[in-house]
Amino acid sequence: MTIWHINGGNTLHGSVAVQGAKNAVLPIMAASVLAPCETELRNVPELRDVNTTLRILRHLGCTAERGGDAVYIDSRGMSRNDIPHSLMRELRSSVIFLGAILARCGEARLSMPGGCELGPRPVDLHLEALRALGADVRERGGDIVCRAEGALTGTRIVLPFPSVGATENVMLAACAAEGETVVCNAAREPEIVDLQRYLQNLGAAITGAGTATITVGGFRPRRAVEHRILSDRIAAATLLCACAATGGEMELTDAHPAHFLTVLDSLSEAGCDIMTTSSSVRLRSTGRLIAPKPVVTRPYPGFPTDAQPPLMAACLKARGTTVFTENIFTNRYRHAEEFRRLGANVSIEGRVAYISGVEKLTGAPLTASDLRAGAAMLVAALSAEGHTELLDDDYICRGYDGFDRRLAALGADIRCETQAKGGPV
Repeated sequence: MTIWHINGGNTLHGSVAVQGAKNAVLPIMAASVLAPCETELRNVPELRDVNTTLRILRHLGCTAERGGDAVYIDSRGMSRNDIPHSLMRELRSSVIFLGAILARCGEARLSMPGGCELGPRPVDLHLEALRALGADVRERGGDIVCRAEGALTGTRIVLPFPSVGATENVMLAACAAEGETVVCNAAREPEIVDLQRYLQNLGAAITGAGTATITVGGFRPRRAVEHRILSDRIAAATLLCACAATGGEMELTDAHPAHFLTVLDSLSEAGCDIMTTSSSVRLRSTGRLIAPKPVVTRPYPGFPTDAQPPLMAACLKARGTTVFTENIFTNRYRHAEEFRRLGANVSIEGRVAYISGVEKLTGAPLTASDLRAGAAMLVAALSAEGHTELLDDDYICRGYDGFDRRLAALGADIRCETQAKGGPV
């Protein structure tokens, strides 16, 4: 359990580098088991989810160690094809190991994954795609058993929805398939492109990532590969939302603004002055925002669902009414009730949220309900008057590397303390 203490009212000033991307590093770590090889990953964020993935790799028989911002994986000693429930329940994206283990071992056994409770995120798309490659997939008492009776066979797969996880699982499994696999209606996120770069370095003949059609046509594994993880667009967006809400001037380095243009557009509409280069963003805000145009979450390149909570937090004091429509997850407005504790005027009607700006927010006790909601509560607390105490069941550390240190370096009055579960609060 982590307890965050925030004294709001400080403006943010300074420069900070963006961390490596959580949603890029996890599937790449899973991909490291595709073939017996050594992998060195750089720019790896220090996150709870990364540590859980390292434990999964060790359970599988791999050597997996961390040194600074680098992770070293040696999958030559991989000796298992299963992941127990105790590890799967900690990490929703652990299902990405399904395609990688199947490709390597011909059989994979996983329990249903855990993670943040954001509403239904069925793995049916993953399983149907693997069946299309010729895998025998069965669900038994909460477990998934996936076998390749003989070689997997390349085919044309049309995803009914551009699911990031399903796209990644097919990319990995297809590396072991005979012939060519074409994935249509594939997810187009930058993290998919980063996975393709790693797979190409590993020896896969794969093209098309970043478009709706990805083609996998062969795999000649290399013995060793090095790869640098791209920067985290959601962490970047969260920091910018914090500066927009509090006022001040912030520069993000090692950023890729082209990856989150929709967020920058909304912040610009809200009255922020934004300047970009190919690898940096500078934002200036008076802290007196106006409601931007309606925000509708969609698959990339649309507005990212993960950036919806922190942008909502930035709009709590914006003049006018901001309208959000959440199209990805059905249970992604649980932060709204916590915002009301601060004095925000938020109403929810199904998938639509209406935020009528208020003159001020006042610090109050809050409880984080998931990763992005917790980060959004920090953004809101930074722009509130007085003290806020946020109880966080270690959600924020799943996706943000040293978030307290980064914000404090920019001038925020923030600190966090860690307590054992069940201990005094």
